[in-house]
Amino acid sequence: MSEGTGDEGIDEVFRALADPSRRRLLDSLNARSGQRLRELCAGLDMTRQSVSKHLAILEAANLVTTRRQGREKLHYLNAEPVNAIAERWISQYHRERVRALADLKTALEQPMSSSTEFVYTSYIATTPEKLWQALTDPAFTSRYWGVSLESDWTAGSALSWHMFGVTVASPEQVILEAEPYRRLSYTWHDFTPEFAEKVGFTKEFQETVAAEPRSKVTFELEPAGPLVKLTVVHDGFPAGSAVLASVSQGWPAILSNLKTLLETGETMPSADDGDPKAAGQGAEAAARAAANA
Repeated sequence: MSEGTGDEGIDEVFRALADPSRRRLLDSLNARSGQRLRELCAGLDMTRQSVSKHLAILEAANLVTTRRQGREKLHYLNAEPVNAIAERWISQYHRERVRALADLKTALEQPMSSSTEFVYTSYIATTPEKLWQALTDPAFTSRYWGVSLESDWTAGSALSWHMFGVTVASPEQVILEAEPYRRLSYTWHDFTPEFAEKVGFTKEFQETVAAEPRSKVTFELEPAGPLVKLTVVHDGFPAGSAVLASVSQGWPAILSNLKTLLETGETMPSADDGDPKAAGQGAEAAARAAANA
């Protein structure tokens, strides 16, 4: 979406959603994200050329984002444009339209049991330098995320997390890649009993998430005219991951808050008033809902 926060961008999203064939493509990607073009064609009664044209329109509206895997392109459903509409303009619409948008937003963000990664793309009116600072400087991360990350931000270095009055440090919490202003990747934090107690996880859920393999998150920064394209890839999850369901519920709000901070200088109001237990219980509820879907 060329202008992620303007009326032109909103119009582009609604035009893309107006076509039933494009909605079918989104349904297919919602059921299984990360599909190749041939897989999308096989699952839909459309020619390869038609699917390519529809995907181009969805990509232009930022409803679909892509990543290269060798010579092939993988396609992912992206909830960011619907998130933006819901959070910034939804009050301008008729109640029934609001309900329809809210239902669509929920569907786009709901992690599917077959997914093993979370992919989200946002276009932010900033510079790569400022975005890099926002991803690494505790003065920024504490504002839009409520987390302070401590590291020297070089590959192989340790990374400690300070959140909700708890410090989580481990030899396995490390920086994997650090190419300033372009790419940053690190392993995810431990789910310690102290952290779980602070955020309101049940003992059963803490043991479940602690037993999963350690995941990793990657931030890809790409200049796009006056904007920066930020793609967040959180992967390394097993099928049916409770951690994936939890972070899929949390990342859209964090990234929307990051975008708002960089573009306006202010953060969005918090629905849970900054209560860590409300956020943690919401993440646990999302994981349980995904497991029962």
